[in-house]
Amino acid sequence: MFVRITNTPRPYAWGSTTAIAGLLGTEPSGEPEAELWLGAHPGSPARIVDGAPEPDLAAWAATHAPGGRLPFLLKVLAASTPLSLQAHPTMEQAQDGFARENAAGVPIDAPERNYKDAFHKPELLYALSDPFRALCGFRPVAEARADLAPLGDERVAPLIDRLADDDALPSVFEWLITRGPGVDAVVAALSEHAAAHSDERGAWLGTVARLAEHFPGDAGIAISTLMHTVQLRPGEALYLPAGNIHAYVDGLGIELMAASDNVLRGGLTGKHIDVPELMRVLDARPLPAPYLEPEHPAEGVAVFRPEVPDFVLTVIEGSALAEAVEVRTEGLAIALCTDGGVRIDDEFDLGRGEAALLDAPAVRVAGSGRVFIASGHRP
Repeated sequence: MFVRITNTPRPYAWGSTTAIAGLLGTEPSGEPEAELWLGAHPGSPARIVDGAPEPDLAAWAATHAPGGRLPFLLKVLAASTPLSLQAHPTMEQAQDGFARENAAGVPIDAPERNYKDAFHKPELLYALSDPFRALCGFRPVAEARADLAPLGDERVAPLIDRLADDDALPSVFEWLITRGPGVDAVVAALSEHAAAHSDERGAWLGTVARLAEHFPGDAGIAISTLMHTVQLRPGEALYLPAGNIHAYVDGLGIELMAASDNVLRGGLTGKHIDVPELMRVLDARPLPAPYLEPEHPAEGVAVFRPEVPDFVLTVIEGSALAEAVEVRTEGLAIALCTDGGVRIDDEFDLGRGEAALLDAPAVRVAGSGRVFIASGHRP
């Protein structure tokens, strides 16, 4: 089965006005274009162009997909300014939180609502821009202290003093996010140093400068110094599991996630922040930057397979398309062509900027350019 789909980019204020249009060869709207959603999520279900009578994938999935939903959501994401610091729940935490807020009578669209559904939201980010900048996960306390100490500013001393060891991360994070005594001075000092020296002290201070520019005075500026600043090159990817604190800073990429809208925010936003609930889901352990290395079953094929069964991303380009390649999709999949043109199963064509829902255990793809295939596993 081949169902051609399309959608309109979400006009969030942090989006780029040109990047998505430039990638897909479409006409810019003149507004920010932040995320193009290709999936069945009710927040912005992809519209069906042809191949099925339903108006969109949400309606199609309700009748035809296992469990009435697609387990994954494919996006094109273009950030020109930083997104909020955030973490996502595990499946168990999401089910509990969703039931708890329902029982409390919190409207599903209330701004203070944390859980919009009962699903987890791990996600993968594949970089297209050079670079794609992100904050992701806590780094060892010793690394943060080594960067902060040379600033020589007594206003930063309360932060350094609290960073006794890695076990201190949860309490330090909570002190910062709740704007405890001395936090405003820490944020001011970091912002001043970043404005004066962001080109001299490495990527972490450049991130501080960018955050301070867009969110002056926000506690997330100080929180960012405890985190990995990652600069992805095209073709590199991150995997952000449940509990990982992260924020995309700027860049263009392909995002693939479990189909959920559960977000616990921790700064760099004017939206609702629920500190106790965020602390409940937060993984405050120092861990390596969460790069996701691909499998290469053939030249020109990269398969990004995270630890969850909800989604797999396959990227096919160059010689693999020229010679044709078979991709196992295990059932429902979404294909997006970002360059050139491809033919699927010697039957259906996708050109640059076009996307389709596929339903087959495997598909044969040939052509030129580059195509992304997002797939999940049938339950």
